[in-house]
Amino acid sequence: MLFGFTGTDKADSLQLRMDTRPVHLEFLKNPPAGVTVKVASPRLGEDGKPMGSMVIIDAPDKAAAQAFFDNDPYAKVSLFQATTLEALADIAFDW
Repeated sequence: MLFGFTGTDKADSLQLRMDTRPVHLEFLKNPPAGVTVKVASPRLGEDGKPMGSMVIIDAPDKAAAQAFFDNDPYAKVSLFQATTLEALADIAFDW
């Protein structure tokens, strides 16, 4: 099942994001068994600088998705002021 995560960074946390980014990227590249990262991208503010995250994963259920995001290094350093986790329709488009 697909799940979409969005996170909005706390104010003045760009340096924390950049310092944590290498371990965050490694985490995304090596997800736990049963989880597949489909899309991951920083969200950009009006100034073009990262101000949040957007990630779509395939996970067995919402509990597994929540556990994945709870273990993300960004979550562990309390980067986000707000987050959402939503189930997404599993639809493939043939462009």
